[in-house]
Amino acid sequence: MFLFNEIIWFYILAAILPAVILLVYVYQKDTVEKEPGYLIGRLLLSGVLAALGAMILENIGESLLSRFISPENPYYTMLLAFLVVAAAEEGMKFLLMKRATWRDPNFNYRFDGIVYAVTVSLGFAAFENILYVFGYGLSVAPARAVTAIPGHLSFAVFMGYFYGRAKLCEGSGRPGESAVLLWLSWLVSVFLHGFYDACAMKQTALSSTVFTVFIVVLFIVVYFLIRRESNTDEPV
Repeated sequence: MFLFNEIIWFYILAAILPAVILLVYVYQKDTVEKEPGYLIGRLLLSGVLAALGAMILENIGESLLSRFISPENPYYTMLLAFLVVAAAEEGMKFLLMKRATWRDPNFNYRFDGIVYAVTVSLGFAAFENILYVFGYGLSVAPARAVTAIPGHLSFAVFMGYFYGRAKLCEGSGRPGESAVLLWLSWLVSVFLHGFYDACAMKQTALSSTVFTVFIVVLFIVVYFLIRRESNTDEPV
C-alpha cells in the first residue's frame, strides 16, 4: 500500500510540476504588487472547474458537429479544433476568470490580467495533465511538459494581455473599447489554441513541421511579451 501511494504521488507530481514552475515564473514577474494567495488559489480551482466544464461542452460540440459534417471530411479536424475544442476550453477559462477577478479590488494593475489568465489556464493544464498521465502513463509527461503546458500558458498570456487592457479602458471611461478588448481576449486565445490543436490533430509531415515552427515562434514571442508587459506595468 505504501509503494502504491508513492507511485500515485509521483504521477501527480510529474503531471503538475511543469505548470507549477511556469506559474511561479509568471507570478514573480508581477513586480509591482503581488496578488494575494487566496485569489491565486481561487483561480487555480477555477481552472479545474473550467476543465470539467470544457469536457462537457466538447462532448456536446463534437456530437453536434458530427451530425453536420462527416469526420472523414478534410475540414472536420479544423472545425473540431477551432469551433469545439479551442472555443470551449478558452471560453470556460475566460468566463471563470472574469467572474473571479473583474470586480475584485486586487485587479488594479494591467499585468494582473496576465497573472489571472495564466493562473486559470495552468490550473486547467495541470488537471488535464493529471488525466493524461494516469490515462496514458508517464511516457506522455515529457512531451506535454514542453508542448501542451507551455501552450496553455501562451494562449493565456495573450488572453491576459487584452484582458488587462480591457480593465484599463474601463477605468479610463472607455466602455466600448473595453468590450472590444474583452472579445479579443477570448478570440485571440481561441485562434492560437485552435491552430495549435489543428496542427497536432492532422498528424501529417507538413502539419508536424508547421506545428514545430508555430510553437517555437509562439513561445519566443510569449517570453518577450511577458517581460515587456512586466517592465511597463501600469495601474488601471
